[in-house]
Amino acid sequence: MLNDLDVLILGAGMAGLSAARALAERGIRVCVLEAKPRVGGRIMSQKVEGGGFVELGAEFVHGRAPELWALIDEAGATTVERHGSMLREQQPGHLVEDDPQDNAMFEPLEQLENPDQLEKFAAEDQTFAHWLAASNVPTHLRPALTAYVEGFNAADAQRISVRSLGIQQKAEDATQVDRSWNLPNGYAQLPDYLAARVKELGGEIRLDSEVLNIRWTPGNVLVTTTHGDLTAPRCIVTLPLGVLHKVNRPSGIPITPEPAAIPHARRLAMGHAARFTMVFRRPYWQLTQLFDPQTMRTLNFLFAPSHNPPVWWTSHPDPNALPALTGWAGGPRASALEGKTPDALGSDACATLAGIFALDEHLVRSDLIATYSHDWSADPFALGAYSYVPAGAVDASSAMTQPEADTLFFAGEHTDITGNWGTVHAAIRSGLRAAAQILKETAAT
Repeated sequence: MLNDLDVLILGAGMAGLSAARALAERGIRVCVLEAKPRVGGRIMSQKVEGGGFVELGAEFVHGRAPELWALIDEAGATTVERHGSMLREQQPGHLVEDDPQDNAMFEPLEQLENPDQLEKFAAEDQTFAHWLAASNVPTHLRPALTAYVEGFNAADAQRISVRSLGIQQKAEDATQVDRSWNLPNGYAQLPDYLAARVKELGGEIRLDSEVLNIRWTPGNVLVTTTHGDLTAPRCIVTLPLGVLHKVNRPSGIPITPEPAAIPHARRLAMGHAARFTMVFRRPYWQLTQLFDPQTMRTLNFLFAPSHNPPVWWTSHPDPNALPALTGWAGGPRASALEGKTPDALGSDACATLAGIFALDEHLVRSDLIATYSHDWSADPFALGAYSYVPAGAVDASSAMTQPEADTLFFAGEHTDITGNWGTVHAAIRSGLRAAAQILKETAAT
């Protein structure tokens, strides 16, 4: 049993690693426990034959969140800003090019950040579906708006809070979230960098160490893992929301006594998304006769709501990336894709994409090299993609940030209090917040 620790940290995702680095820099003795054989949590970059990476988890750097960009700069990571043409299936079999300056569809969401609107929903929150049905949003915009809310938030429109969407919209405007970037050398280089810094500072990271049981009293935490017991006076729990939902339930982790954060975690929802990336020998979609060559050479996003997945994106404009298309379905539509093998996903998609681009299906299949995916909903150490806030639960994340007897602290993107739920920068912020809470308490004693 290891007894010379100051803080145990459960989970080596971005929240846990950010907290560990911040504490280790101040001389706090930390040990990070991770069930998987790698760090990164829901960041998962896979190197592919022929060079380059495909992302099986988080992929985009959304906006200019300072904590994330500071880490990108510190790690010396290269970024490529996304831009290019966007195609939309206006009706089955008919594609049109979107005007990137046309934001009419998003205007209803932008109205939700109005302080008067937020005050209205503070008294009586409601689901997005309920709000939309009673709104003056034009009928023809409602299906696309619902698809966007569900897809982007991996959420169910029948559950997600309108008030949370207003808070989120305001947070996104503050960080220029209309801009996004990729990390050509893999998103995983960020958690890898943090893990290396933790070790350089004297911290320990134990991989393949699944937490089996947590027992605690004020000032003492005993964590039982697949490789033995560890104790420390304080513990930061960064387990994903889907895992927290099963605490003290069948096949879940027992935490005794149950901390107050767990009931609040159950008020939040774990979103579901299915994504897979198809790597091709060439960007075959450029052969279509539906649009001019320049539009197809710079293809960025494809929206095909009558198909599943309904959203696709390319590796443009990274000049060194292999030709690839990533399919994405978030919210209820993800369930139809979950459980399928990468080969099955790729086979179905070849037929779909050939039809969308009006190309020969054999041509598409012959150009496919491989399909990559990871089923996060079936992953026992994630049990979903990322969190969202159901109606009436906007205060739950804040409640989870309250330390339990100065002994248990909770972090993770689901505990974000800045309106950035579900993002990498929310995870980083939560880890830094938990570390600051511990440093404040240790300074006081």
